[in-house]
Amino acid sequence: MEPIEATAPASAPATGALPPDAVDTIIDQWQRARPDLETDAMAVFGRIYRLARAMGDRIERTYQRFGIGRGEFDVLATLRRAPAPHVLSPRELTATLMLTTGGMTGRLDKLERAGLVLRSPDPVDRRGLRVSLTAQGLAVVDQAVSAGLAEQQQALAALGGEQAAQLNDLLRTLLAAV
Repeated sequence: MEPIEATAPASAPATGALPPDAVDTIIDQWQRARPDLETDAMAVFGRIYRLARAMGDRIERTYQRFGIGRGEFDVLATLRRAPAPHVLSPRELTATLMLTTGGMTGRLDKLERAGLVLRSPDPVDRRGLRVSLTAQGLAVVDQAVSAGLAEQQQALAALGGEQAAQLNDLLRTLLAAV
């Protein structure tokens, strides 16, 4: 393997492209420490991880403007996607969000205290409960999903329509493979 020049990371983009980023630096360090490693996958997944984390933080800040966190948004959004009148059982919510029953109870307690959901007896099953969006919960989730989507669209605008569609297809393929 050829020696790596000290002036630029080995994985640096071609001339005229974006300048090296933190992932390029990490890849360069690995190539110096272990030149036998093929680090292309590390670069791809390092960027995916950093992107997901950065966008997650950005979306979390957006949801905070509506008095909710990502976990509460997930519950509200799951109810919102359910057919009107946007009612699900705690068990259905738990299964959809892959939470423990204790985790779901905590989220529902918080959302109910905030007036965003209402728990009521299930008319069919005396032992069951139904969780529904309140009018305030519907307004909050509709505003939050629009604001979160605007953040995502703003970030994706850096690619342009064709590149964004291509990235979407590539990520779908990769996700299916994993």
